[in-house]
Amino acid sequence: MQILILFTMLKNISRYWVCQIGGWGANLAISIFFYLTLSIRKIDYFFVLIIIGVLLGILFSHLMRMVIKEYKFLEKPLQMQIISFVLVTILFAIIYACADVAVGKMLGLSDISGPKISLLNEITRNVINNFFLLLIWNLIYYTYHYVERNRKQELDTLKLQSLVKELELKTIKSHINPHFIFNALNSIRALVDENPVRARTAITELSNILRSSMQTEKLETVTLERELSIVKDYLALEKIRFEERLNIEMDIDEDTLNQPVPPMMLQTLVENAIKHGVSKKISGGIIRVKSDFVGDHHELVVQNSGQLNGYLNGDGFGVKSTKDRLNLLYQGKATFDIKNLGTDLVESKVIMPVANL
Repeated sequence: MQILILFTMLKNISRYWVCQIGGWGANLAISIFFYLTLSIRKIDYFFVLIIIGVLLGILFSHLMRMVIKEYKFLEKPLQMQIISFVLVTILFAIIYACADVAVGKMLGLSDISGPKISLLNEITRNVINNFFLLLIWNLIYYTYHYVERNRKQELDTLKLQSLVKELELKTIKSHINPHFIFNALNSIRALVDENPVRARTAITELSNILRSSMQTEKLETVTLERELSIVKDYLALEKIRFEERLNIEMDIDEDTLNQPVPPMMLQTLVENAIKHGVSKKISGGIIRVKSDFVGDHHELVVQNSGQLNGYLNGDGFGVKSTKDRLNLLYQGKATFDIKNLGTDLVESKVIMPVANL
């Protein structure tokens, strides 16, 4: 129980006081060690004098810290920091030395057996010794706060980058082409009288897409299988609109179905392929989706009828959002490329690291 109480008390002591007591305690131990092992003569009242010196050292170094904090020396320009650092060290070394000598005189603890020296010489000697003690103290104090400030700045920077990344991902993932929704609703309205069963299925497909879009704000990745189910619902709705003008091919390696992919990314690429490819052609065209392992990477490919013709070199939302999300999620380990294949085919390819599941 007593050990627990002691541990609780120690835990409540600030880091500053732990370092303060530990540092001056180490100074006390080193002084006693060298006195006992190397001193060639005995000094009267040595242990009392050294303990008084350490207690005064704790007091005046703490007062020096209060001055540093009060006048905000650490917030000044570097040149002013150095000047204030030297001046405050000299000032408190003099005060410390005078107080040390004065306390010794008042308590009658002078070293009678030692060589006789004047009061001025005794104070000067103490000033020099105390200057180096306080210089080391200040170096440690300034270095600690310099490192701590840099560490805090790095943490703040990382938090800011993480927040920006989260906001960017939410912005990208929350994008749904309103034209698709209007087109889908118009297609469903046309089916209500002609084919009520298909109309009900279409409503379910649209609700699945909308639900998935809202849920993506909570997820950085989903399985390819889940993403494909949204793509198939999307293509099924577009099939209503384009009818025979839209041909769909799926070439999916089943081993890739559990691989993580950014949510709604494949759907965005397919939507982009229809909007800028198939819909531009009177005769329609093909949408081909492929997924396979190539080497130690997972490749997702969307091919569509049409030609880039200088468009979508990075300005379109589908291309830009895909590049941004891959950079944010995979830190340069994933790539995206879109190019013409021949005279009537466009290929969008995403290459991602294989996840070890």
